[in-house]
Amino acid sequence: MKKSPQIIGWREPVALPSLGIDAINAKIDTGAATSALHVTGLVASSRDEGTWLEFSVHPVQRSQEGSLRTGAWQVGERSVRNTGGKSELRPVIHVPIRLGNRQFKTDITLTRRDLMGFRMLIGRRAIRRRFYVDASKSWVTS
Repeated sequence: MKKSPQIIGWREPVALPSLGIDAINAKIDTGAATSALHVTGLVASSRDEGTWLEFSVHPVQRSQEGSLRTGAWQVGERSVRNTGGKSELRPVIHVPIRLGNRQFKTDITLTRRDLMGFRMLIGRRAIRRRFYVDASKSWVTS
């Protein structure tokens, strides 16, 4: 049985369980195709199974509080135009995400978002057919 789309606001808390992140505030951005996560200290290592990415995540906005070191398998690279209009090649991971009462896997690019208000951005590919965004609302799922 297919679930009908859930209504969410323009900013929502999400969890990335496989990365050990219980909650991170994310901006829902229908103008961005792919989701993005702010990471620091990115280190890639080749293994028989593929490329393992290790990185630090700072889930609390404008703070180093709660910083954790985690990792995931790289599933590819994607050329993404950043907010300044410049294209950059970013590594992509494919991990479970929990938003509202839904959990699903999605692609997330890893980048530095130091100057951005949100450490995570959820793009339209992740929310398509799962959610409706009410831009007048925030924190609908919390």
